[in-house]
Amino acid sequence: MRLIAAILVLLVPATALAQDSGFRLAVSAVLEQSGFMQHIVPRFSLKHGIRITRVADTDLADARLGAEGVPVFAGLGQVWALQHDGHAGAAKFANWLRSEVGRNTIAAFQKDGEAVFTSNVAPVVAKVQISFDGDPVQGEKLSFAHCGRCHVINETNRMKGMGATPSFGMLRTLGDWKNRFATFYVLNPHPSFTQVANITPAFDPSRPPAIVPVEVTQDEIEAILAYVATLAPADLGAPIQNQ
Repeated sequence: MRLIAAILVLLVPATALAQDSGFRLAVSAVLEQSGFMQHIVPRFSLKHGIRITRVADTDLADARLGAEGVPVFAGLGQVWALQHDGHAGAAKFANWLRSEVGRNTIAAFQKDGEAVFTSNVAPVVAKVQISFDGDPVQGEKLSFAHCGRCHVINETNRMKGMGATPSFGMLRTLGDWKNRFATFYVLNPHPSFTQVANITPAFDPSRPPAIVPVEVTQDEIEAILAYVATLAPADLGAPIQNQ
């Protein structure tokens, strides 16, 4: 009997041994009725030997295809995402859907000769609106008082900035402009002539600043940031085209 049992084990396909990774997948009625699940699920199960039991989207399940989770394909007017609780089989299904084989399988499903779904989806990146506590009106005045000696602030002092010094509009084109303005006092050449109350150390008496010092507070920097946030980035024109 032991010999027969051993032979039976050897005869069982390797994929069948993986059936303990089977899971319940909640699928909406519209997705189920499209015929897509009947196309995609058997191909995955045949490849990996993992049984997927499809249930209604209101039932208890180990994984769900819906609006939340990792985007895996788009079609029928929405992006479909797979959400699971860490189940090994569901995780393997998610990885397969995003693999080259899975993506090709998704694209292969057609109706009337046209593909219904695509794997070309990208996660939606939420836009974060950054606001500052300072007063932009005061910030404009402070910008002229402290920064206008070197920088062009706006049209008011368009001809009064130093030629090699970037204007506020140009600085606004930089991706890290907020950090640059918030910490300008540690960026050269500012440390040699800038004092921020309760932040920067006092000047070395033996090495006084060569120009009248810029003395500001953290609140005043917040006001300047609030003003700069209202400025439109400078139009630097189209990139140079090499011939």
